[in-house]
Amino acid sequence: MQKRFPVLYLFLPLCLSVAGSFLSGQQTSFLGEGEWIDLTHEFSENTPYWPTADGFTLEVDYHGMTEGGWFYASNTFRTSEHGGTHLDAPIHFAEGKMTTDEIPIEKLVGPAAVIDVKTKALSNPDYLVTIADLVAWEELHGTIPEKAVLLLHTGYDRFWPDRVKYMGTDERGAQAVAKLHFPGLDPEAARWLTENRRVGAVGLDTPSIDFGQSSDFMSHRILFEHNIPVFENVARLSRLPALGSFVIALPMKIKGGSGGPLRIVAFVPEAQP
Repeated sequence: MQKRFPVLYLFLPLCLSVAGSFLSGQQTSFLGEGEWIDLTHEFSENTPYWPTADGFTLEVDYHGMTEGGWFYASNTFRTSEHGGTHLDAPIHFAEGKMTTDEIPIEKLVGPAAVIDVKTKALSNPDYLVTIADLVAWEELHGTIPEKAVLLLHTGYDRFWPDRVKYMGTDERGAQAVAKLHFPGLDPEAARWLTENRRVGAVGLDTPSIDFGQSSDFMSHRILFEHNIPVFENVARLSRLPALGSFVIALPMKIKGGSGGPLRIVAFVPEAQP
């Protein structure tokens, strides 16, 4: 008779390793020694949103002692899908493509490739990350890994949550969209990625993958036509190496959603001697 071993047995050594790291207080995980970096901005009434979108609100439903003698707290929050650190699902700009709940986990986790363009972007709020930027990175670090989470580091998260510095204006309404200024991905670079590389997702530390002055949102449209999700308003990319970290980006799983709030983190392995 063929013996069948419960799946638990296969994962038992891993579970013991993780449990041991918690008990010892070490920054150890199944990924090895290293550090977890939170790449997510907190949500609050100060969170920047697109000028035409409603912002984040948190309403207290109950906070205090109950008649039964125990403490209880519960809130109701309201938010646009596209504000704060969030996911853009492909259907956001591509009819018939993946909604938030349809994006496979494999596209939301993976090795990070961090393209540092902050020197150029901080001197030009309308900077576009070019094919040349991507090629220059590859000349130093090798081909962008397959299924990588490609992260564009413009340095703009240092301005969060100052709307004027971060996105060019703190005005609200449709007329304010024309006053937006922040870096983004050149549509030609987006096209190059879809034609020449196989990334799992693309993220950056500005409000949009298209730069602030875009009127046709072409980088969105190109990436989304290929079902490549986007992470926007990412934080602390300066904490990541160009290559070697691992990203986990899990959005609120909204059925039929075009995006949603995102908790994105990265694991940076300890440098080997």
